Formats: sequence, C-alpha cells, structure tokens
Amino acid sequence: MDEPQAYLNGRFLPASMALICPVDAGFVQGAAVAEQLRTFAGKVFHLEDHLTRLEQSLRIVDVDPRMDRGELAAVAEELVARNHALLGPGDDLGLSIFVTPGPYPAYSDPGEAGPTVCLHTYPLPFRLWAEKYTTGQVLVTTPIEQVPARCWPPALKCRSRMHYYLADRQASRAEPGARAVLLDRRGMVTEASTANLLICTASEGLVGPPPEIVLQGISLAVVRQLAAGLGIPMVHRDLGPEEVARADEVLLTSTPFCLLAATRLNGIPIGRGVPGPLFGRLLAAWSAEVGVEIAEQARRLASRGRAI
Repeated sequence: MDEPQAYLNGRFLPASMALICPVDAGFVQGAAVAEQLRTFAGKVFHLEDHLTRLEQSLRIVDVDPRMDRGELAAVAEELVARNHALLGPGDDLGLSIFVTPGPYPAYSDPGEAGPTVCLHTYPLPFRLWAEKYTTGQVLVTTPIEQVPARCWPPALKCRSRMHYYLADRQASRAEPGARAVLLDRRGMVTEASTANLLICTASEGLVGPPPEIVLQGISLAVVRQLAAGLGIPMVHRDLGPEEVARADEVLLTSTPFCLLAATRLNGIPIGRGVPGPLFGRLLAAWSAEVGVEIAEQARRLASRGRAI
C-alpha cells in the first residue's frame, strides 16, 4: 500500500476514492459534526475524550451514526496504524472524524437516506506553526462575533465555521499572519479561531472564559491537568480584550499544535512580546507527558515534502 486509506460508510478504501455526494447535508447545510485528533509517536491522543465529545455533538443534532463508540475507536486506531506506516521516522498524523445526516432530502431520492461517517488522516502541517513556538502568535479582535448560544450551543463541535473564516480574513488584513479573537455580543472574549484562549496573571494563575460560552477543548483539559501538576491554579470568568492585552502571558490551546503563546494583540505586545516562562513550563510538561519534544518535532518536519 503506497496511498493513505480513509474510512467511509463501513469500509476502508484509498483516500482518493473517499468521495462524498455533493447533495450531502454536510455540504448543502453545513450539517456536520466533527472531531480533529492527532497522534504522538503514532498513537492517537485522548481518543476516548474526543469520542465522548463527538457523541455529545451527535445527540445535540439528533444524528445516529449507526456505529457505537467501540466501533468508531477500532476504526480510528486501525486507520491510523495503516497510514502512520507511510510516514517518515518521528512524524505524526492528524485524524479527522466527521458525521453528517447524509443526503439532503430535497436534493435526493428517499432511498438514499442514512448518515455519512468518514474518517481520514493527514500528515500534520507543522510548517503552519513550527516557528510560532519561538516567535508566538499574533492576535487581532474583529467585528465578527462568536456564534451565540441561541443559534447552537457552545458544546456542539461542528463544521459550520464561516465566522472563523471571515474573522481570520479580517485579522490577516489587519496584520499578516494574525489569528482572530472572537468576542461575544457583550464584548467579552470567547476564543481564538479554532483555539481556546487563556491568560496568565500573577494573582490568579491561568484564567479562561466561562465554560458555558465556549467549546471546551480537549487540549484545554490537558493544560488544566498539567497546570495542576505544576501547582498553577486555573479559574474561569469573563475576560475583556483589554485584560487580555494587559496579561502577563496569553496561551492558545488546540489539538494540532497543542500550545502556543500569543505575543501581540491588536498591534500591542503582550507581556514582553515573546513567549513567557509559563508557556515554556507547560509545553515542556506536555512534551514529557507524550514522549515527544513538541516544538522540536514541528521545526524538524516543517519542511518535509508534499503531504501524502
């Protein structure tokens, strides 16, 4: 086998043949729930936690994937094992799991009903963040608001992310390479695009937005665990953008890159304008936890050839 595999609706097949009908509700309505995972040394990280969140999202949208957790876990591990064998030494994969309601009824025949379940992998695009472990991530607030809970609950992890796309385009126009910070209608910070946000202060330790206004990331839970092991307190409360700008450090957590420091907000340096000591301690603890030097791996593989 020299082509990565995918899993689609009950069978493994070459990734190039994992074709989804254009009338699928995932395309027509953006009705897709999804989880993004990664591996460390070829092993899927926190698979059970991701599957728990996937089940929660499926309950919210009332879609039955017709597979139980054990079946999904077995498929995920088998797919990763097949595709990891195609990578070079020390490399790792991203794993995407997504489920849709299936064909959109108005565009399809009645006999085509049934969910779409797909799993696929990709070599992690380390080039996108390798240098940011050293330089940090630039942030910009934009007029694009976080989706309010009356549209869909924050606990739903879905593919409907036009607000991220628009916000990031505005952020990059304000400052090349910037990532958007989304505010809610009260003007409070919720998250960065595709990443949870935390600040660090001398008086409180780590501070994040209230859990009820933002999706609780698996990586955020990992940071909470690592911080507890280091004796660093963590609390949740409303955060305004001015408080984020004044913080000693600002951290971003997300599955692919794990942890990054934000070093500038709206053109103003955060702290000393470079990744701070708490970021370094937490990243070192995360690396020790998974047995992979996270930043070193990203830098070493940032210039690898075209993704398989």
